[in-house]
Amino acid sequence: MRIPLHPCFILHQRSYRETSLLLEVFSREHGRVGLIARGAKRKRAIPQGILQPYRRLLIAWSGKGELFTLTAIEPDFPSITLRSEQIMTGFYLNELILRLLHRHESHSDLFDAYEGALTRLGVGNSEQSILRIFEKNLLQSLGYGLVLDHDVQSGSPIDISQDYYYQFDLGPLASKPSTSEHIKISGLTLQALQKDCLEDAASLREAKHLMRCILRRHLGGKPLASRELYEAYLLNRGQ
Repeated sequence: MRIPLHPCFILHQRSYRETSLLLEVFSREHGRVGLIARGAKRKRAIPQGILQPYRRLLIAWSGKGELFTLTAIEPDFPSITLRSEQIMTGFYLNELILRLLHRHESHSDLFDAYEGALTRLGVGNSEQSILRIFEKNLLQSLGYGLVLDHDVQSGSPIDISQDYYYQFDLGPLASKPSTSEHIKISGLTLQALQKDCLEDAASLREAKHLMRCILRRHLGGKPLASRELYEAYLLNRGQ
């Protein structure tokens, strides 16, 4: 199988044998893909500095099985410049994709959402808002989309002046459910998340709590390394 040059991002890389690299790539057409960049550690084997995260690339590969062989790579759009804390945020986005996406499943809408998130990070938009919107899009792409526009019991549209109980396997309810698998959240936050318009601090806090609880169910017991690194970074910055 030969895949021609097409848009991709590199999510992660690590050494592979003496001279090669193992790349985890997010492809617009083919989803998460593992590639072997043979001889990548040798000088002039691959253009200097091109194997960087957060940079849109055109990548081609060939082969069969679980791992393919990189055959061509070139820059597509200019790289996005992220500051230190934004790099931590990008690391978190990459880790979510690596942890939750199966290989070789196309997620073109999520690819566009990922690129949009990086672009907004690069121009200094609110990181917390960017994260919540990306998490929502990720869950939607995986088939676990959130119900944000109506009460799942009555069918009534969300009332921004009312509080709801979001049951994780169902959606928002006006009445408190008997299960403990729920959190309280305002209708204003639900509507803001639905419209991708999270601005005030209270809605950002509630949306973060909701997303963290729901993602924890899909991530299992293993904690996110990026979250621990970011919290350590914030602690060091405050000293």
